[in-house]
Amino acid sequence: MVSYRTHLTVLEQTATRYPHYPAFRLPRVDPVTKTILDWEVVTYGQFWQDVERFAKYWTQKLTADGISTRSVVGLWIGGTTYVDAVHIYSIARAGYIPQYFSLRLPNPDIILELLEKSKGRALIYDPSYAVTSQSPLPTYTAVDARTLPAAVATLPPNLGSPNGDDTLMIFHTSGSTSGRPKLVPVSFAWWDFALTKIHGHMKPQRPRSGRQDVTVWMGSMCHFGQSFMLAGMIQHGSCTVQFTQQNFSSDELVDMIQRCGLTRMNIFPTFLAEHLRNSRHNPKLLALLQGLDQIFISGLMMSPEDEEWVHSNGIRLMNCYGNTEVGSMLVTPVADLDTRNTNSVHALTPVPGSKYVFVPVDGESADAEASYANANAQLLELIVHADSPDCPDRSLRHVDGNYHTGDLFLEVAPGQYVYRGRNDDWIKSENSLRCDTKAIEDNVLSTCADLVAACIVTGNGRPSPALFVEPADRDADEEKLKRDIVRRIRAFHARRYMHERIVATQFVLVVPAGTLPRTATKGNIRRRAVEEAFKAELDRVYAVVH
Repeated sequence: MVSYRTHLTVLEQTATRYPHYPAFRLPRVDPVTKTILDWEVVTYGQFWQDVERFAKYWTQKLTADGISTRSVVGLWIGGTTYVDAVHIYSIARAGYIPQYFSLRLPNPDIILELLEKSKGRALIYDPSYAVTSQSPLPTYTAVDARTLPAAVATLPPNLGSPNGDDTLMIFHTSGSTSGRPKLVPVSFAWWDFALTKIHGHMKPQRPRSGRQDVTVWMGSMCHFGQSFMLAGMIQHGSCTVQFTQQNFSSDELVDMIQRCGLTRMNIFPTFLAEHLRNSRHNPKLLALLQGLDQIFISGLMMSPEDEEWVHSNGIRLMNCYGNTEVGSMLVTPVADLDTRNTNSVHALTPVPGSKYVFVPVDGESADAEASYANANAQLLELIVHADSPDCPDRSLRHVDGNYHTGDLFLEVAPGQYVYRGRNDDWIKSENSLRCDTKAIEDNVLSTCADLVAACIVTGNGRPSPALFVEPADRDADEEKLKRDIVRRIRAFHARRYMHERIVATQFVLVVPAGTLPRTATKGNIRRRAVEEAFKAELDRVYAVVH
């Protein structure tokens, strides 16, 4: 009989095989100077013992209130500390179904609504958040059970499940639909395949005698990415370093490399950009980045300037396209990691064992040569076939039974794809011609980096696009800023179709920093939300000009 693996079964195996290996390095910070005094080691043996201790604590607490195993239990915690990781693993170890809520979702009403939707029976929350006293569910503070007397409780056997359809845990989408995120149930079979995928991604790239692979925490374990990454590191007996903050400084990165033996980074491109920028004038930092076995990025695209810097300086980078619903789907081919192939950051290939189809948008078709040469010739939406082992829960699938990502790609070579943004990154003008908003935004950020902190292109259904910008200088003169932007992007727009151009200052709208609506997790500006929020202003612009 097949038994599907879990992160707990692989953790116990690794803890048994390598009990003295460091599983985590935790910063001990001076409370006055905020400097890192040293990095505390937590071994795999300690990690497993703590998971068992916390699991017994929660078993005792929850069963006392009549909450049986296989019930859904909400975890509303930060997800970026060692104790958070122990809570997350221990709830599953106790036999419950954890439902994760990041502190980036700060509204308790939404938390309770989502728990009601999943038939949740309890909520465990971080002490920094207060849960309404009128909660219909039992609530518990996420205490550090290491400081309490050991609980007397019996845990279920640490086994996988023979029923692959059973729910193991529940994540949520990183964006909201109709005012709240969607539930993303994770089955045992789905997670077993995810463990196979991440085993390949986190495999030590250049094993050396006696050296452990070491990476840095990527984000909150209440979001899929970090839970995925940690499960991969555990399978290889590797170590994860806890940062002091997600956008840790380059000085902290250097300290991790020198004192923790960091060999790779798992990081979002927005945070990597700061280290790359600093490495341009810091030869020591550049050398350390070049010495890393791998920098694994996902979630966002790198800027063209950062891509060029990475390739021209021999920094080993693996790009991964994925999402919460499916996990990793496309990655940089291994053969490209140590080459100067100009496509190696862009071009991605499907993960082994998956079954994806790339469908022309709106039924468009073109021959291969045309599609490779012309971005508008054939845009392909990635669809996860129902038979793919990573196709998500049926509640998230399209009516045809498949999962439609809504993400667009170009096939630049047979079986190699370049990400071209989400479906709504490509807007249609009023005469249904396509406009690549991402290309415009990349050009603005490239040519106006000293002027613009953030930008977004809108104009769906309009005669031409409009550009919203948040200025880098809060005191900048708006009219001068508009003129400078239009002047700098003029050469780029001169080569584009009429319906794709921004050539007048009327189509540049300046708003204060932080004004544009963003997603909670990664801070991406939400195009449709901008169009809705500034509809009146856009109406006036187009009415005057056209």
